[in-house]
Amino acid sequence: MAVIAELKARKGSLNWGIAALMGFATVSHLRAVVVLAAISLASFLPGFFEIPPVDRDEPRFAQASKQMIETGDYIDIRFQDETRYKKPVGIYWLQVATVKIAEAAGVPRARTRVGLYRIPSLIGAIGAVLLTYWAALAFVSRRAALMAGAMMATSILLGVEARLATTDAMLLLSAVAALGAMARAYLVEQGDRATGLSPLVNAAIFWSAIAVGILIKGPVILMFVGFAAIVLVAADRSADWLLRLKPMVGVPWALALVMPWFLAILFRSGGNFFSDALGQDMLAKVTGGQETHGMPPGYYFVAFWETFFPGAMLAGLAAPAVWRARTEPGCKILLAWIVPSWIAFELVPTKLPHYVLPLYPAFAILIAGVIDSHALSHHRWLVRGTIWWFILMMVVALSLIALQIVVGQRLGLLTWSFGAAAVIFSLFAWLLYRVDGAEASLMRAAAASIMLSFAAYGATIPGLRGLFPSVGLANYMHGANCIDPVAATAGFHEPSLVFLAGTNTNLSVGSSAADFLLGGPCRFAFVESRQERAFVQRADAIGLRYTTGPRIEGFNINSGQTVNIATYRSERGP
Repeated sequence: MAVIAELKARKGSLNWGIAALMGFATVSHLRAVVVLAAISLASFLPGFFEIPPVDRDEPRFAQASKQMIETGDYIDIRFQDETRYKKPVGIYWLQVATVKIAEAAGVPRARTRVGLYRIPSLIGAIGAVLLTYWAALAFVSRRAALMAGAMMATSILLGVEARLATTDAMLLLSAVAALGAMARAYLVEQGDRATGLSPLVNAAIFWSAIAVGILIKGPVILMFVGFAAIVLVAADRSADWLLRLKPMVGVPWALALVMPWFLAILFRSGGNFFSDALGQDMLAKVTGGQETHGMPPGYYFVAFWETFFPGAMLAGLAAPAVWRARTEPGCKILLAWIVPSWIAFELVPTKLPHYVLPLYPAFAILIAGVIDSHALSHHRWLVRGTIWWFILMMVVALSLIALQIVVGQRLGLLTWSFGAAAVIFSLFAWLLYRVDGAEASLMRAAAASIMLSFAAYGATIPGLRGLFPSVGLANYMHGANCIDPVAATAGFHEPSLVFLAGTNTNLSVGSSAADFLLGGPCRFAFVESRQERAFVQRADAIGLRYTTGPRIEGFNINSGQTVNIATYRSERGP
C-alpha cells in the first residue's frame, strides 16, 4: 500500500547523481546514519557558535543554567533572584553538563559562550533526525526512511530550534523515540510488520523517552503519546497492543527516573513549582493567548508550508494516497500521531510555531512512503504547488540581502552567493520535478535549504550586531580593564544582557541607575534614551561623577522598537 510499500523498481529518468547518492546511503543502516548526520551538521552548524544569545527565552534558559554552576544548586531553577518554574530541570542539567565539560577542557569564558548551552539542542536535533529514520523503518523502506530523515534535517523549523538553547529539540527527540516505539508495538500486534527489536528493549525505549520528555518539558509528551493511543484504541476498539509496551514494568521505571527531582523541588519550593508550571504556564496557554502569542485556529496550517520546507511542498501531492490508505495500520498510527494533537494545538489560544514540531516526523514518514511507492498525485493544480520551493527561497534570499544592506549597512557578498545557490537549487527542484521525479526534486530542495542555512545563519545574522545590543554593552563593560565589574541597566531589561554582563546585573530605572553608580568604582550604567533625563537629573542632584562611554544603537527584536542606549562608568571621588 502507499504508506508501507517496500522499495519498488524505479521508472522514469531519475537524476543519476542523486540516485547514486541515495543508492550509496541505503546500502546499510550505518551508511544511512552517517549521511543523515552529515546532512544534519551541514544544516545546523552554520552560525551555531557565532549568533549571539537570542532574546528572550534562550538567555533565560542559559542564565538559569549558569546560575546553577555559580551556586552549585542543581535542584532549584532561578533567573537572578526570581524562581523559574515554567519547565522542569532536564534541559538545565544538560546545559550545565556541557559547560562544565567545556570548562574542564580549558575553553575560556565557557560560562558566557551561549553556543555551549546550545549543544544539547544540537544533539537533540541530530538525534531526532536519526530517530525519524529509525521510526520510519517500521513503516517504509530504507530509502524512504532516509528521505524522511533528510526532510527533518533540512526543515526550516528544526534548523531554528537546533540553534536555540531551549527545550524543543530535546523534546522532539524524546517524542520521536516514544512514538516510534509505540508504533512498533502497535504494528506487531496488528501483524502488519515484523521487527527484530526485542519487545523488552522496545518498551524500555518507550518509557525512558517518556521520562526524558517529562524532565525536559513536563507533561506535554504525555499529550502526544496519549492522544495517539486514545485514537487508536477508539478506532480499533481494542487496547491489547498496549500490553506490548509492558506498562506494569514501564510505569514504575519512568516514575523512578522522574520522581527524585520532582520530590526534591516539591520540598524546596513548597509546591510553588507545580502551581507555576501547571497553573501559570500550561493552563494559562490553554485559556488565553499568553505573552502576546495568541493566534486564531488555522495558524499552524499556514505556518506548516514555511516551517516544514522542503517536505511541505509534497504534502498536498501525498494527501490523496494517504487518504486512500487511512484504514491501514501503518497509515492509521501516523495519522493518530498527527491529527488529534494538531487539532488540540489549533484550538489552544497560545500558539508558537515550535509547538507542533513533534508532529513533523509523522508528516515526513507519510510523504516519504508515498514518494517511495510512486503514489503521489498527478493532478495539475497540486503539481503546480511545487513552485513554492522556488518562490519561498527567492523571497527569503531577497529578504536576507535586504537585511544585510539596510540593517547591516554592507553588501554581504556571502549572503548573495549562498542565497543565489539556494535559489538555483530550488529552481531546478521545481523545473525538473516532472522530468526527474519527486525524490530528486526533494533532495535538490533539501540542498537549497542547506544553502539557505549558510546564507541566513552563517553569513547574515551573526553580522547584524544592531539586533543584539546586549553584545555591545557587555563588550564595553568587560573591555574596561576593571576587576569584577557590575552593571545597572535602565529601560533595557533583556535577559541576554544579564547572561552576558553577569548575574548581578541590576535591572532598574534611570534615577536608580545613578544611585547605583554612586555605590563605588568599577560600576557601569546602561541607560536607554527614554530614561536618560531621569538619570541625569538624579546624577546632578547627588553630585555623581561619571564618564560617558560609547552609545549603543540597535533594535529590540521583542518589542519591535529601536533602542538607543547611553553607557556610563563611575569615577572615584577626589
